[in-house]
Amino acid sequence: MANKKAKKKPTIRTIRAYDIEDSDEGYRVLVDRLWPRGVKKETLQLDEWAKDLAPSSELRKWFGHDPEKWEVFQERYKDELKELKEARRELLDNAGDQTILMIYAAKDGEHNHTVVLEDFLKQG
Repeated sequence: MANKKAKKKPTIRTIRAYDIEDSDEGYRVLVDRLWPRGVKKETLQLDEWAKDLAPSSELRKWFGHDPEKWEVFQERYKDELKELKEARRELLDNAGDQTILMIYAAKDGEHNHTVVLEDFLKQG
């Protein structure tokens, strides 16, 4: 019987697109459906743009970054992520052993989808 390796949880950092520096290392992935306003592509130096892992347009518009909708948003977004097994696996495979640097544009670093996505990816 083949001995299966225990899956190592990925190392993930999140950073706002407007705060990124050249020295930030890792597998750089933008996890928004829309390109961050006023940011040049060269600035982000992306390895991947994972639009599919961002919340659906409908969910994003409904949420509107309203902290009062945060709890419900998290549950709805997790439901969407459950359906995206292939996209999640692809991101993790592409990153390999590198730290995943998830880039987002939202102003609120505490109430945005990357918080949910990071936890979801670490859970496996």
